[in-house]
Amino acid sequence: MPTSRFRNLQSLTASSAEDTTGGPSNDTVSSYTSTYYEDEASLGAGYRVPPPEIKDIVDAPPVPALSFSPCRDKIIFLKRRALPPLAELAKPEEKLAGLRIDRNCNSRSRMSFYTGIGIHQILPDSKLGPEIAVTGFPDGAKINFVSWSPDGRHLAFSIRVNEEDNNSSKLGVWIADAETGESRPLFQSPNVYLNAVFDNYVWVDNSTLLVCTIPLSRGAPPKKPLVPGGPKIQSNEQKTIVQVRTFQDLLKDEYDEDLFDYYTTTQLVLVSLDGATKDFGLPAVYTSMDPSPDHKYLLISSIHRPYSFIVPHGRFPKKVELWSADGKFIRELCDLPVAENIPIAFNSVRNGMRSINWRADKPSTLYWVETQDGGDAKVEVSPRDIIYTQPAEPLGGEQPVIFHKLDLRYRGISWCDDSLALVYESWYKTRRIKTWVISPGSEDVTPRVLFDRSSEDVYSDPGSPMLRRTKAGTHVIANIKKESDEGRYIILNGIGATPEGNIPFLDLFDINTGNKERIWESEKEKYYETVVALMSDQEEGDLNLDQLKILISRESKTENTQYYLVRWPEKKLVQITNFPHPYPRLASLQKEMIRYQRKDGVQLTATLYLPPGYDPSTDGPLPCLFWSYPGEFKSKDAAGQVRGSPNEFPGIGPTSALLWLARKFAILSGPTIPIIGEGDVEANDSYVEQLVASAEAAVEEVIRRGVAHPKKIAVGGHSYGAFMTANLLAHAPHLFSCGIARSGAYNRTLTPFGFQNEDRTLWEAANTYVEMSPFMSANKIKKPILLIHGEEDNNSGTLTMQSDRFFNALKGHGALSRLVILPHESHGYSARESIMHVLWETDRWLHKYCVSNSSDDGEDHDSGSVEENASKGTTHAESKVVATGGGGSKEVSDLDYDEFHSLSRSSL
Repeated sequence: MPTSRFRNLQSLTASSAEDTTGGPSNDTVSSYTSTYYEDEASLGAGYRVPPPEIKDIVDAPPVPALSFSPCRDKIIFLKRRALPPLAELAKPEEKLAGLRIDRNCNSRSRMSFYTGIGIHQILPDSKLGPEIAVTGFPDGAKINFVSWSPDGRHLAFSIRVNEEDNNSSKLGVWIADAETGESRPLFQSPNVYLNAVFDNYVWVDNSTLLVCTIPLSRGAPPKKPLVPGGPKIQSNEQKTIVQVRTFQDLLKDEYDEDLFDYYTTTQLVLVSLDGATKDFGLPAVYTSMDPSPDHKYLLISSIHRPYSFIVPHGRFPKKVELWSADGKFIRELCDLPVAENIPIAFNSVRNGMRSINWRADKPSTLYWVETQDGGDAKVEVSPRDIIYTQPAEPLGGEQPVIFHKLDLRYRGISWCDDSLALVYESWYKTRRIKTWVISPGSEDVTPRVLFDRSSEDVYSDPGSPMLRRTKAGTHVIANIKKESDEGRYIILNGIGATPEGNIPFLDLFDINTGNKERIWESEKEKYYETVVALMSDQEEGDLNLDQLKILISRESKTENTQYYLVRWPEKKLVQITNFPHPYPRLASLQKEMIRYQRKDGVQLTATLYLPPGYDPSTDGPLPCLFWSYPGEFKSKDAAGQVRGSPNEFPGIGPTSALLWLARKFAILSGPTIPIIGEGDVEANDSYVEQLVASAEAAVEEVIRRGVAHPKKIAVGGHSYGAFMTANLLAHAPHLFSCGIARSGAYNRTLTPFGFQNEDRTLWEAANTYVEMSPFMSANKIKKPILLIHGEEDNNSGTLTMQSDRFFNALKGHGALSRLVILPHESHGYSARESIMHVLWETDRWLHKYCVSNSSDDGEDHDSGSVEENASKGTTHAESKVVATGGGGSKEVSDLDYDEFHSLSRSSL
């Protein structure tokens, strides 16, 4: 699927640098061969790379990430390298309480990083001044957690240098002058390091940071006992109902608890820009720090024992405390017990105080939510949630005030001032979403419903209020002043979904009358434009409409995303970036949003991509790759609505199906696979029937258009898309020549307490669980299927053994199949070696069983006995590959792989 058009724009909180798709240099990679076709006996030997036309796209240097200063007068370009080497992922990590921790860095493992920072002034004409490079840190430093000071005069960031050395691999905090680019360490002592497992640091004011540090008194990590102190015991003698999903990387014993404490315990330290320090509280497992808008207080959250062996850290006992900004404890807001028994029903929540935050429009007023249904979404009660407010330091025993009562589940608040706040509530089962207008400072003004709609109905989406930054660094709804008009105006920023595709817009909206005026709309003939941020909010008070300035992104089918400033009233575009095209080979690809109908009348959509220069009238039908991901809906009308834009730039990620445009494939990207359950009907009870009907409609459409060869259509998907792929090969073998399933779950009895959007248990919906599981239909799969899975998959539900067991089931029935296990990889794949190998495997599979397919429907692809073919599967230290059925030396095609590679490359 295309990647987000905002993939280069960073909203720089202290943790925004963690992008697992970026990373270190690819100069050092494992040794592997680059030949594209060899005899079957050597197919498991080491890592491979795909043909150059695919490899070169993946290896293209990434564009920098961007961030604007709080004063909107500067922009920084955060430079990054391409895919990380496998050595990065292979570093030892601790798997504790749902976390993966790099013990050398004392941070989350597998962090990518920036390699440099460039600062540009935004000139009066909205163009960029020359780059000022941030200097002073060591060569080769890896940069993370870049954060602006509230006044925009400084940048804070962390660096690490030598990964092999235990000390210099730890993260140090640095400060840079935003005018000169000169940087230096924040701490005067070289022995103070960042503990970045949870939070990292936060600006308390313009010259002071609160930093999570590794306690100076910390010694060596605990050693695992050679002889256990006793058996591992879990008990439920109280008969408590505890239903949890298949969480991964949980604590297993007392040693794990000690190790978790060792790496997560933090000493908070207040440090000023001149290097003066002060310890803040005692060491604890702090998880977040949030300063009040007036910088006088801090909300400090922490977790503590007793820990749990069945849920991750997010459900551990949680304490929230209020402290003064200079480090004095004021009061405890809550101390919540371990939450092992949150029901699995959607919209179920933790009991007690939750979503504790500061009002963005007040100096130091707290608000939070408390459930009235015990956290159980199946309990019918009114109200369901209550929002409370209270000053940071109540006077004379002042009790919390009820701000608003909700019958659905609390979803959030957009604050403006004492006369306006928007409160959101929603309910998943009905897809209902409501927006309330509230006057926080006027108890006599009755709250009223502003919008009440279905979250699935994208055509009715009115948009979200545009927020402005305050001097305190918070974000509130922007009040808009219109000349000679006393109306109360805000701006709604909407995606503008229509039957012709998304046309983003800005509406000037009168909050009192509901009247609206469209003040900006995306150009729709060629371009797709989206409003990213408000840029005219440097001054306090209402914003004058005639002085409005916004940042937009602009792209087209063939032009990659660039950023522009637009200033009212002329609305002239000033381009501020000029990123090169990331894959010029595909610059003239063809893209079309197509519509067609399922046999039950449901309207479906897909994005059809065709290679540059392709003409179906002269070139004939192409091999086609169908790549999708099912979704659940409550109504047929909503399922049939168009999502996306025909003018969006086709972002191609490292494992995107669109890479095969360079191999002369037609790509059917994201054909909608709606699984609909109207009213009280459960969508998954007819999952297989609706899945097959949707796929049939899509395949019929591309064949009707003459762009896809009916015998050369492959299906693929990742995660739930892999689940889809296996089911389609089992239940609709007439549609596809082969399949590619990555990181999927295939046996739903292994996820008995719900999966994806299914919140019934296995015992409540046994037939659905079984019928949806392609594992149970392994005997029906006759078309070639390629299974790929990360060996360290930590996604709930998609354990690596899902692919292992599914492959064994396929092999037990002689199915033509291949299993590739990627060492050190998780649910998504990161290392260059792994990604290149996935692309090689996929390309080979598509050539052999799609491009070269000449079999009739249902024809067996075996070219030897099951035993002979299975014996040719091999396991290697570099990548684990097992193949069965069709793994013999005979070719099904009369075009070998090298010939196919040469022809497709030369044709481009």
